[in-house]
Amino acid sequence: MTTLQEARMTRRRRRLFARWWPRAAASMEDRGLGSHRARLLADVEGRILEVGCGDGANFPYYPNAVTALIAVEPEAQLRDLALERAEALGMQAAVLDGQAEQLPVESDSFDAVVSTLVLCSVEDQDRALAEMHRVLKPGGRLWCLEHVASGNRLIHLGERAFDAVFWSHVFGGCHTGRETGAAIGRAGFDTEGLAPRRFPDLPFPLSVSPHLIGTARKAL
Repeated sequence: MTTLQEARMTRRRRRLFARWWPRAAASMEDRGLGSHRARLLADVEGRILEVGCGDGANFPYYPNAVTALIAVEPEAQLRDLALERAEALGMQAAVLDGQAEQLPVESDSFDAVVSTLVLCSVEDQDRALAEMHRVLKPGGRLWCLEHVASGNRLIHLGERAFDAVFWSHVFGGCHTGRETGAAIGRAGFDTEGLAPRRFPDLPFPLSVSPHLIGTARKAL
């Protein structure tokens, strides 16, 4: 299979994923994911860029301290759902077509970037994080909730095999075995504000995968 064919197949899988995912994700919100989003975003403030907003699952949890919300989402169907949610909540939000690896916004222009369950599925994680770092103001923070690779070597090998054979192909390019914390550090963020957590109430494999939750700061 050529690189072009692989890219077309990936786009097709992601379009299919975008069709069925919002309904499936609703049960995860009820099983605790919504409360984790709420705790993460309780103190976010200022001008916000959300990367990979999906159907707007984070929108209900943004506090009044948020003065502007710009969201980026590559899938048209999910963008439409995000806009519908924003309107239902009475929010002023701009939802843009774009990729995490090439954000359609200016450098040094946001107080915070929000990424929840996104860095597991971007095509180029290092490039996406470099873009998030670029658009933040000095001292700005990346607020994230991401499932990441196990620290156990044998389990990590199993995660990578699981991704290659099944999971990534069905779930929109999601990977359970990415070492996202290390990637955030490589992008130039101070990761002291990120903490590992486990969420056993979420469905498999999120119940098994460790998560990083918290903030990473761009240097002043």
